[in-house]
Amino acid sequence: MLLIALPKLLAAGGLLFAFEHATIAGKVVLAALALGSIFSWSIMVTKLRVIQFAKGQTARFRAAFRKDRQPLRLFESNARFPGAPLFNVYRAGCQELAFHLLGSPEVDETFRARLEVADKISPAQMNAVRAAMERAVGETALGLESQMILLASAVSGAPFLGLLGTVWGVMDAFTDIAVAGSASLATMAPGVSGALITTVTALCVAIPAMFGYNFLVTSIRAMIVEMDNFAAELASEFEHKYVDHSVGEAAFRH
Repeated sequence: MLLIALPKLLAAGGLLFAFEHATIAGKVVLAALALGSIFSWSIMVTKLRVIQFAKGQTARFRAAFRKDRQPLRLFESNARFPGAPLFNVYRAGCQELAFHLLGSPEVDETFRARLEVADKISPAQMNAVRAAMERAVGETALGLESQMILLASAVSGAPFLGLLGTVWGVMDAFTDIAVAGSASLATMAPGVSGALITTVTALCVAIPAMFGYNFLVTSIRAMIVEMDNFAAELASEFEHKYVDHSVGEAAFRH
């Protein structure tokens, strides 16, 4: 019997044969896994494109920022670098600094003249500028990490979903054998094959998602560290040019 059925199995192809003999529950699991695969691949491709674009925009912003030793020059010229995480931190810090220096974060034709005659800010006001940049780092990080939970769910959940389909399929196969009253390999093979296809499919979903998740998480963490470092660098630039440390020292003596 098995020798007769084997050529048919090979002719049909292992996966196709297994799918044809999968139970209704197994096919439902396969449909759920297919949906999860579509979501995970769409997230990976979208996030990869966002990260690549962000890196390009960050390089452009960093080059423009380093051209001039005046940290507010790009802010004054209304320069825009959409998609650059560092620019989000820069804009937040400049807006808060301009508010404390000039009373308004708006940039107009008198901005440069008002900035030149403005009094320096106190260390306490500089702490508010740092807090604004820290908020920008946190908000940008949340944006970069959005939808990553779905990818993590595909990595951890797909194998369990596939195992559920396999166990359910094997249970149904043994039930059919018990009803038929015969336990030959030829009668067991179709049911077991149909049960195992869910595990195979689950691994095909989880393995690419795992590699993609690890790569994206590493890239996002690197960008967050880069934002933290830039915030510290920008705060140092602001302190040298716009902070009056004598105010803090006088308050400390009193």
